[in-house]
Amino acid sequence: MQDSKFLTKHLLSLATPYASATTHSFLAAAGNGSLSHNLLSFWLYQDRIYAAQAYPKFIGSLISNIPFDPAHGLSSPEENLNKRILKILLFALENIVRESSFFQETAQKWGLKLEGWPERKGTRDYTAEMERMSKNWIDGLVFLWAMEKSRLAPGKSSSDSRTNAAIATLSENWTCPEFVAFVDDLSGLVDSLGIEPESAEWKRAEKVWARVVELEANFWPMEEEIQHI
Repeated sequence: MQDSKFLTKHLLSLATPYASATTHSFLAAAGNGSLSHNLLSFWLYQDRIYAAQAYPKFIGSLISNIPFDPAHGLSSPEENLNKRILKILLFALENIVRESSFFQETAQKWGLKLEGWPERKGTRDYTAEMERMSKNWIDGLVFLWAMEKSRLAPGKSSSDSRTNAAIATLSENWTCPEFVAFVDDLSGLVDSLGIEPESAEWKRAEKVWARVVELEANFWPMEEEIQHI
């Protein structure tokens, strides 16, 4: 029988459309230095909506749904778990505030346009799912882990152009030790929730992971989307 302590490992082993999220043409162009400045701006605008607007609401809703209960003793397993959840969610909130400022600073430094773009359907779908997932704290934590685990930074290029300099800066943001440690903490938290193999929550977690991968794949924009903007 599968061990509930390794739920995240199980989810990562599932057959999902993960390749579509990691081999998208946007990422290929970012990696080989051919990504246009406008397309990078268009994507960063979408990510700013995600980070500066949808993410704080998502984390705030999860915090409000932590199952604190006066009946739990100060050192009870339930209280300790709730405190652990709160600590991680507070870090997530603080980190996204920093990241939102970082987006603006990066855009200003490298001449990226962060205003005036239309919101994509992929962005609306992602933020709508975040709102839906935030209503259930267990599903929401699985969603948060899946979202951060599958979140991909554009690949680095050897070019020294302003576009690829911006790509390198953004990539470093999602590969820094602090972010890696945060994702590791989330993995440990999700694995400690006691979600039993083949339970209803386990099966929902499988669906959550598949949905996040799908949303990630659809979040990357295409060059033709901006040709008539």
